[in-house]
Amino acid sequence: MTVRLTVAQALVRFLSVQYSERDGGRQRLFAGCLGIFGHGNVAGVGQALLQAELDDPDALPYILARNEQAMVHTASAFARTRDRLQTYACTASIGPGSTNMVTGAALATINRLPVLLLPSDVFATRVATPVLQELESFGAGDVSVNDAFRPVSKYFDRIWRPEQLPSALLNAMRVLTDPVETGAVTLALPQDVQAEAYDWPGELFTERTWDVARPLPEASIVDKAVDLLRSAQRPLIVAGGGVHYSGAEDALREFAEATGVPVAESQAGKGSLRYDHPQSVGAVGSTGTTAANTLARDADLVIGIGTRYSDFTTASRTAFQNPHVRFVNINVARFDGGKHAGLPLVADAREALVSLRSAVGDWSVSDQYRSLTGMLATQWDGIVDNAYNPPAEVTAKLADGLLTQGEVLGAVNELSAPSDVVVCAAGSMPGDLHKLWRTRDPKGYHVEYGYSCMGYEIAGGIGVRLGAPDRDVFVMVGDGSYLMMSSELVTAVQENVKIVVVLVQNHGFASIGALSESLGSQRFGTAYRRRGGEGRLDGDYLPVDLAANVRSLGVDVIEVHDRAELEKAIGTAKAATGPIAIHVTTDPLIGAPDSESWWDVPVSEVSALDTTRAASASYQESKKDQRPYLTPTEGDR
Repeated sequence: MTVRLTVAQALVRFLSVQYSERDGGRQRLFAGCLGIFGHGNVAGVGQALLQAELDDPDALPYILARNEQAMVHTASAFARTRDRLQTYACTASIGPGSTNMVTGAALATINRLPVLLLPSDVFATRVATPVLQELESFGAGDVSVNDAFRPVSKYFDRIWRPEQLPSALLNAMRVLTDPVETGAVTLALPQDVQAEAYDWPGELFTERTWDVARPLPEASIVDKAVDLLRSAQRPLIVAGGGVHYSGAEDALREFAEATGVPVAESQAGKGSLRYDHPQSVGAVGSTGTTAANTLARDADLVIGIGTRYSDFTTASRTAFQNPHVRFVNINVARFDGGKHAGLPLVADAREALVSLRSAVGDWSVSDQYRSLTGMLATQWDGIVDNAYNPPAEVTAKLADGLLTQGEVLGAVNELSAPSDVVVCAAGSMPGDLHKLWRTRDPKGYHVEYGYSCMGYEIAGGIGVRLGAPDRDVFVMVGDGSYLMMSSELVTAVQENVKIVVVLVQNHGFASIGALSESLGSQRFGTAYRRRGGEGRLDGDYLPVDLAANVRSLGVDVIEVHDRAELEKAIGTAKAATGPIAIHVTTDPLIGAPDSESWWDVPVSEVSALDTTRAASASYQESKKDQRPYLTPTEGDR
């Protein structure tokens, strides 16, 4: 039996009957389709979505976005919230509409989040070539701008003929549901092919369930990991995003409690343990706590769980200074398991922790090491208290109407519910949140720091709320990121997606300003100022009214000028039923507590500026601590 449909209609019908399943929980793989229509897809995918909505509104619900890059961020945030078991498809028109999604594709792939991208493409028949917005290549007839998706996609295909669609769709689903291979999947759709009819085999549209596997650890590798653990005096766990995707939080907690091994967290792994758990030492690396970084410095065994060891996590390979440090890497991806010449325990995080817990028996770290862990964590907790409630010598420096960024984060943290979610991505706030935010729920922290994409915050917040509709979502965004991509506030209004946007005004790129100063570049080009008398950007601050801009997009705004007003505004926002914003101005020159760590950003080796020469000397000194993290030889153990 065959069914006559256009390629776009077949695509939509196929997506609506795909499911994922893990541990007996089954759900639609695609919660819906985000899109913006243009001449490339309005008569193809657009018509197919309209027809599907009229037949069954729940089959593949359509959400109208305002920015193509942003809608991919929304899909990525949703997929992360749903532990990569669900996602959205994203459709865009030919040309700029499609290439706008490339940045979103890069973010999804770097963060290993499943999203399906459906960019429209040139005419397969070429009868009207060159069409509007078509790139003409002098050296190849089959190249289009959509080839830019190839390096940032985990799977790419272009559907030149209807017969190619079934195999492309099955390959797409394979990648989207594979914990190791997942990321952005791109199926480029020539605009004439979208509208072309074909007789499809009926079995293409039967329900399909894609099992998301939990790979089991190899027993011999578990034994080797246990031997390393039993011989360690100062072991440390680095929990990454794989802990959350596996749902391994309980297994991690039980392992840490039984063995006493302290747990540090990457950005993606934050919340693996509650902030006040006895074995929790918080963030590690360049934006880490002094507790975690002190333990990391002397650790003789690092157990990485679901982490890819980014430069921030390892403080650009300076975090672990013990000359005999060894690594055991628990990861579903062998690529990550072999990093730092570690022992690769290739398995699902939850299953690996359960096996380790059983095999290690009654082994535990020493009482002295447990005490050290607790003392360091307590010391850092006091530092956080001072950041949340700065002493008089700090507040006395503030101009009227200004708060510190630590105060803002502290008020939101303390007045939000444990199950509420904080969302951020770029600027100085991700680093401050990593070290300061007291996470009380595994899903309470959502900071995109694989790509750290400016503009992700509002779009990502919508995705989080769509994925967790029973949680309030606090979107922390600076003025720099807000001005990059605020348009999805209109989508939040249209869909009545409640997010609480905490818009922090500090008149520029505060994070890069601070980095610039530390590198001897004197905050050049990072402040939003008019040109002064000598033609430099050192005049008055620009009279940009961000609160008025938010209101113009249909969102209520509460403007606050002191801590009391901020706390009242948070209460009002919690009681709101739709999107709402809080506008607050902070002093960019008062930073968060020091992590006593480093990040490798090269400094000019020669310069006429004294500040740059001093920074270069400091940089060369810090480089001496970088290590390749190679496994010690037998004789060095």
